[in-house]
Amino acid sequence: MTEKIWFITGASRGFGREWAIAALERGDRVAATARDTSTLDDLVERYGERLLPLRLDVTDRAADFAAVAAAHERFGRLDVVVNNAGYGHFGFVEELSESDARDQVETNLFGALWVTQAALPILRAQGSGHILQVSSIGGISAFPVVGMYHASKWALEGLSQSLAQEVAGFGVRVTLIEPGGFATDWAGASARHSDPLPDYAELHEQVQKARRERIGTPGDPTASASAVLAVVDADEPPLRIFLGSAPLGIATADYESRLRTWREWQDVAEKAQG
Repeated sequence: MTEKIWFITGASRGFGREWAIAALERGDRVAATARDTSTLDDLVERYGERLLPLRLDVTDRAADFAAVAAAHERFGRLDVVVNNAGYGHFGFVEELSESDARDQVETNLFGALWVTQAALPILRAQGSGHILQVSSIGGISAFPVVGMYHASKWALEGLSQSLAQEVAGFGVRVTLIEPGGFATDWAGASARHSDPLPDYAELHEQVQKARRERIGTPGDPTASASAVLAVVDADEPPLRIFLGSAPLGIATADYESRLRTWREWQDVAEKAQG
């Protein structure tokens, strides 16, 4: 198998770290970004020059371009670009402050956009490359209290589906990774929370209970790496792939409900045609 060069954002923990380790373990080389690169010191010690740690806040567009350029200069090419940096924001829509909303989109959507734009000229010139956009089951479905997170991921989904069509002729592939619930700190230390409104106190409790029941047993982030490696090694990688056992059932129920509603109202829709 030909060695691959990876660029992974948000590699300090969770999926980003596990996927970086999996790539390094099989002999690939990785440019790994983190806000605090000291979190990568143990990996530098273990893997040496095959790992390039880069300090990066993905909301800084100029820094994104500089980091991608540094990775390309170091390794000579880029094969897999993983837009993993992101976080979950918890708050009902009425509870969101302006900064809550803007910060969520700046990281989850614009951070991925800037890194993608920085990488594309390199990938097009190579005539090859694979961009992995880390979305979520929350990128195609939606639940209470994470509306702003959903907004950022639904936007990433639409952006990436357009992108896939735009760059296919250059030999560049795009895959949306859509995990369900995993044992990362997405809902823990990495999460941010709006100031709660008293009127929603009871609903907050109900939503948290429903979320625990929906997730059940969280997936293993380490095990997810084998799925990601299978995707990047595929001759024809998918535009979308779930991670975990729960997302397919959620998506099936959601889309069946949408189709029923659209069909039920199709006579009204046709009247609008004029």
